[in-house]
Order: sequence, then structure tokens, then C-alpha cells
Amino acid sequence: MEPFEAVVATHGATVLRVCRAVLGPVDAEDAWSETFLAALRAYPDLPTGANVEAWLVTIAHRKAIDHVRARARRAVPTDTLPEPRLTDGEHPGSWQRDLWAALADLPERQRHSLAYHYLAGLTYVEVAAVIGGTPEAARKAGSDGVRALRRTYLEGARR
Repeated sequence: MEPFEAVVATHGATVLRVCRAVLGPVDAEDAWSETFLAALRAYPDLPTGANVEAWLVTIAHRKAIDHVRARARRAVPTDTLPEPRLTDGEHPGSWQRDLWAALADLPERQRHSLAYHYLAGLTYVEVAAVIGGTPEAARKAGSDGVRALRRTYLEGARR
């Protein structure tokens, strides 16, 4: 079995891309850390020959859902809208903020299908195993998500 440090080095960037696509840049690093903490505990029980990348994406998917649920339960004790938080090196109006906003506007199933297929490199069979449903439904959700991004994100960039 490959050392866990090598698993993190090999798949860490993929898991971070998936977390960012699902949660946005603010909560992605927390979900990434929680994913690898959970994976570290379960790694000794992983069957030999298992698809480690798909396994990690499944864990990241569940951690991302936990973050979305926790975010929905948090109270917002202000009557004015807060300033959006920027990450290091990000500027207001940058393409990253616009892309995250366009991704965040997608329905959850489309956003997850795009993230797991295009960012994590999973097949639609593996995407369907993570998010539920058939591979055809996962492919349709991904296709609809790309179409929606082309319509909203690219048109917004041309203005």
C-alpha cells in the first residue's frame, strides 16, 4: 500500500479543485483538510486496488455537503450585507470571483457533476456513484452545467 503522504501529494490538488468548485474558495481549504483527516483514518481499511482518487472525491463530496449544511445553519447577526471576503491575492472583480459566482449559481447537481468530471477527472460512471443516479443523468447534469456556464459566465465576461 502506498504511503499516505504520497496519496496526499498525488491527489491533493485534485481534491482541492473539487472542494473549491463545490464550496467556493473560502471554505475549500477546511473541507480539503477534513477530507484528508477522514481519509487518513480510513486508509488502512481501503481495499487493495481501489480507485483512490474516486474514494477521495467521495469523501470530499460528503465533507462539502457537511459544510453547505453547516453554512445554512449559521446565524447572520446583521441587518446589512457583509463585504464579500477575498482570499489572498484576489482582487474585487477578478475572474476568479466571477467564475466562483457563476459556479455557485448552478444547481447543486450540475455543479457537483462538473467538479467531479472536469476537475477530478472521474468518469461519469464514477460521478454517478458519488452523487447518485445513473451515469447518463450525471452526463446530462454536466452538459447542462457547461451550457449554463457558457451562457452566464462567458456572456458576463464580454460585457
